[in-house]
Amino acid sequence: MRILIVEDDQLISESLEQRFSDLGHGVDCAYDGDVAYSLVSHTQYDLVILDLNLPKRSGEEITKRIRQRSNTPILILTARKDVYDRIHLLDLGADDFLSKPFDFGELEARCRSVVRRSRGNDHNVIELGNLSFDSVTATVKVNGESIQLKQREYRLLEVFINHPNRVLSKEDIIDHLYGYDNPPNQNAIETYVGRLRKALVTSNVEIKTLRGLGYVFAVQS
Repeated sequence: MRILIVEDDQLISESLEQRFSDLGHGVDCAYDGDVAYSLVSHTQYDLVILDLNLPKRSGEEITKRIRQRSNTPILILTARKDVYDRIHLLDLGADDFLSKPFDFGELEARCRSVVRRSRGNDHNVIELGNLSFDSVTATVKVNGESIQLKQREYRLLEVFINHPNRVLSKEDIIDHLYGYDNPPNQNAIETYVGRLRKALVTSNVEIKTLRGLGYVFAVQS
């Protein structure tokens, strides 16, 4: 996933960035409301983790801006305890909130939940053909047998399996996998796709190459 972390506390922001980067996600960070507003105005994220009390622009303004453009899942980090504040956040368009201080495990679980809901999927396991993908245990199975994937191929499969039967260009894939600070060259995407194809050779799904357009992930016909 491509994740935007909007948090003015640099220690918290860096901890979140490290945590999600270690999980293989592309991460961008904004430390004030102006930068966050600019980023959400020009970039489509898979998830936004948003603090409310920001310099220059408030979290409420960022939430409104996101909702003007997309249904990107928004998880609010807040120190506010009042019930009215929480109702207000949800009415603005936030998908969930987590009070500070928080547990990283709970944060990750809530992130998975809001992303699933945004994609119309209430389950942790996605199945396509004889392939199953479990986002909680980070396991992939073909005909019930586990297959081993390196982290980057696993995250690439996550992108594909959440966009089945759709043409994804290399630029689309890069946008889902990388932040602004670590963009790869397009040849790297070809390498990862090749490795993923080999790992899924016993499955009945395939990654079709459409020259000049990109890739399509689908059950073999």
